[in-house]
Amino acid sequence: MAQPSLTPSDLLAQLDPQALVAQRHLWLVSALSWIRGNGQDAQACIGRIECLLDELAAQPDRLQAWQSWWAAFRENMDLAPLLADFGFAPRTAFLSELGFRLRNKLLPGTPDTSHPSELFSLVFPTESDTEWIGALPPSLLLRLKDTLFAPDDEAPTTPDVTRTATTTSNRWLQELTDAILFSVSQVSATGFAAEVRVRMSQEALRSRAFLALPGKMDALQTSLATFGPRSKEAAAAADALRKQLATCLEAAKTVYAHLDEHGISVGIVFRLRQLRDRVQRIHHLLNCLLSANPAQATVTLLLELVHVGHRSRSVRALIASSTHLTAAKVAERSAETGEHYITRDRAEYMAMLRHAAGGGAIIGFTTWGKFLLYGLALSPFWMGFAAGMNYALSFVLVQLLHWTVATKQPAVTAPAMVAKLKDLQAPGAVMQFVDEVANLFRSQVAAIAGNLALVVPVVLLISFALNVFSGSHMIDAEKAHHVLHDMNVVGPTALFAAFTGVLLFASSIVAGWFENWFVLHRLDSALTHHPRATRWLGKERALRWATWLRANVSGLAANVSLGLMLGIVPVVFGFFGLGLEVRHVTLSAGQVSAAVATLGWSALLTPGFWLAVAGIAVVGPINLAVSFYLAFRLALKAQAISNVNRERIRAALWLRWRNAPMSFLLPPQPASVADDPPPTKN
Repeated sequence: MAQPSLTPSDLLAQLDPQALVAQRHLWLVSALSWIRGNGQDAQACIGRIECLLDELAAQPDRLQAWQSWWAAFRENMDLAPLLADFGFAPRTAFLSELGFRLRNKLLPGTPDTSHPSELFSLVFPTESDTEWIGALPPSLLLRLKDTLFAPDDEAPTTPDVTRTATTTSNRWLQELTDAILFSVSQVSATGFAAEVRVRMSQEALRSRAFLALPGKMDALQTSLATFGPRSKEAAAAADALRKQLATCLEAAKTVYAHLDEHGISVGIVFRLRQLRDRVQRIHHLLNCLLSANPAQATVTLLLELVHVGHRSRSVRALIASSTHLTAAKVAERSAETGEHYITRDRAEYMAMLRHAAGGGAIIGFTTWGKFLLYGLALSPFWMGFAAGMNYALSFVLVQLLHWTVATKQPAVTAPAMVAKLKDLQAPGAVMQFVDEVANLFRSQVAAIAGNLALVVPVVLLISFALNVFSGSHMIDAEKAHHVLHDMNVVGPTALFAAFTGVLLFASSIVAGWFENWFVLHRLDSALTHHPRATRWLGKERALRWATWLRANVSGLAANVSLGLMLGIVPVVFGFFGLGLEVRHVTLSAGQVSAAVATLGWSALLTPGFWLAVAGIAVVGPINLAVSFYLAFRLALKAQAISNVNRERIRAALWLRWRNAPMSFLLPPQPASVADDPPPTKN
């Protein structure tokens, strides 16, 4: 690589038109590296370009060497594939593009290539190049064009001869035209893809937008060949092509409505984004082809290529752009589920206490099952799998009985609250959201209180019953001391609780994704109408099963995935030497209760017991806070809530906490008839 300390003369001395392809391309990479410098500002880069042009003007032999180098470079380098396809996936599939980008990150590129896209990535490796390219003044652009590229890209003309398609150099114009043709063909192919076309609206199909696109392109080519790129006829044909592309985009947008109703497909979203970006590329190419200021239009196109080149190498950008709608749909489906867990009055608050108490009773038996599994002395993986199945079956039973477990709520209630912010500019929207936060917070308090109110006595009753009938408690004394030690607030309990909160959030993502997959593939319809299903189940039973699965598939996926993750994920981390464990507030309370039953009431007087109680007091809020925070962040991003609006929300929450803190803990008092406000006049 050339160093910024080199002089323009030193750099040009390394220029060898007769060198091998790899060496010629390496010189180009070095020249751009020298111009780029050590991260200096754009003006410094422009200054080095001017010095290079001054050196070429002062030494005709160096200018001749450059012209020979440029002729050799252009001899076997067709720029049309670069202009048309650079930055786009070679295959219109998300997974293939993901693999392509991963390979590009892991495997180095080579300068020994005739593929312009591969060389472009080596010449412009960072997006920071857009700063100095965009700062090039018009006078310098004209000087660059006249000095470096005129011998190849323009045929000699006389002052009185009008430049037409027959008197100017055809190569650059032909490459631009070919690139537009290739891009239009790709847009047309995407519009006729079966998975896209069947999801368009009937109105979009009747418009036949994509069918008319090749004809507009043919008209443009004819006008270019007959009248030239600067003619009124070419401009009119280009405008007609632009309008047809806009019609195609409108037709493609109708696919999103189908996806929103029937499930998001990452692959289809990826194809639609490629379609939109190709249309944008066609606009840049048309501007470059027809502009009265071709040098500036070429720079604009170059800026687009550099920007797209950087974006096309980013795995993170690919995942974020292609999965944005999926994340939004996951958040939306979670919001629908989360509405059932938010209490807004005293009756709903008391119902939450009852449902949570039922869930706590089930978790009491889950705790017993967990200790029974320890007695089997299974290998670590099978122990984790068995524990996960124990949790999963318990959570599913809680769901089937319409009860609740407190820590499962935040990941689905957060999107439900953010859904209230869709119309944030509406009067009172922020205060309504603050009301929802208060409703949610006290719902969580009720859920935890209900869970703990019954899990503790159920575990104690089971342990005492076992002692009466079998002579031994749920666990022995050694295990009881071990449980109290593990729950100690001084140890890593808080870290493990946060880790469990991440798993709680992950289960909500699995639930949203699985429901989206269920809806996308129309499995409820398949179960209702498939001949084999109706033959085995009967038509009425098949319909009932399909309806029930459609209503409960999200909850089943959340419960099963959460249970399995709580059991298996710590084992997987343990295999790699990371001693992460789970700390679930209801399960932890049940385990401490089992330890007390074994050690006797005297355990209540020991420091170990109270440190374990303090640990449980820490586990609950951390479980809730971590899972809620992650879900809340996802929902904010899905709803595109700006940072300014987030500040408004924080300020309103703080104001409510100072003025009415009890509203976050207790349900509102029912309003009496006498307290009703007088009717307002219209």
